Amino acid sequence: MERVFTECAVVHIVVRTLDGTAPCPDCECPSNRVHSCYQRRLADTPVGDQPVRIELTVRRLYCDNARCERRTFVEQVAGLTFRYGRRTPASRRTLEAVAVALAGRAGALLAVVLHSAVSRTTLLRLPMALPDPSWEVPKVLGVGDFATRRGQHYGTVFIDCETRKPLGLLPGRDAETLATWLREHPGIEVICRDRAGSYAEGARVGALQAVQGADRFHLWQNLGTAVEQCVRQHTRCLQPPCSDPGDLPDIEVLPTSA
Repeated sequence: MERVFTECAVVHIVVRTLDGTAPCPDCECPSNRVHSCYQRRLADTPVGDQPVRIELTVRRLYCDNARCERRTFVEQVAGLTFRYGRRTPASRRTLEAVAVALAGRAGALLAVVLHSAVSRTTLLRLPMALPDPSWEVPKVLGVGDFATRRGQHYGTVFIDCETRKPLGLLPGRDAETLATWLREHPGIEVICRDRAGSYAEGARVGALQAVQGADRFHLWQNLGTAVEQCVRQHTRCLQPPCSDPGDLPDIEVLPTSA
């Protein structure tokens, strides 16, 4: 590959592929018969606090396999290009890390500092294209609900309480939905859930051997709700505030023992 570097505000790299064979993406049959050439423009990670742009000339080749449905294909450079990509894999991995950590607007602001200006919608699409991480059935499972539309549509989220990593989402929060998921993932020893009756029934049916409990968040939430209800029941016991300091009742001060 030939490279030409130019000194300017943006580092431009002009490069072309050399003659040789390239495999077809469908049948993997090698070919060197050229159909045409065209130029691709790729954004790479910055070098010396300068953005890098790669102008790569690639070949479109014929597929000589008569059984393959693809007639022509574009060669890919390992570690530099992928199909329909306008960035190098290194630049894409950097933006994926930014998107996972900061998501939309905040990630777009940081990307400008990294000389990889992208829109917030692009950063939101990058994590959605990532494959789901592999995970094992946890010993301690956290079960909670979330709202896609508050008051109308709810779902269930599963968390590994030991690693604090999300495991999956379910479209409902009824007992049968939870019980079916637990049957498909045996081996759970403890289920940490809120005090909803549907989750209690689903955990009992789907994982009878598991111990059910509540985490600190739900305990504090239930305690706060109970205190609020108790105060509301005794609001009549509260006297209205006195506007005149002279109307304050006399308070008898008891002598303290020496």
